[in-house]
Amino acid sequence: MTSADRRAVQKELLSALVEARKVSGLTQSELAARLQRSQSFVAKYEMGERKLDVVDYVLVCRALAIEPGSLLDKLALRT
Repeated sequence: MTSADRRAVQKELLSALVEARKVSGLTQSELAARLQRSQSFVAKYEMGERKLDVVDYVLVCRALAIEPGSLLDKLALRT
């Protein structure tokens, strides 16, 4: 996988997380409160300024009440 492909997949994942947050009806601040993190933590990963590690990814998914694997399955089907 080229670096351009990796960036594209990363962008799709972030878009899916933003969409999931919005569908959940949460603001960045509300999600951050659930995560016990700052609003800037959420803003930075949503804008791609910060990468989520696996643990943070799972915690974000749990806070959004979605299965962590569901987003990854969707991405895997596209690549």
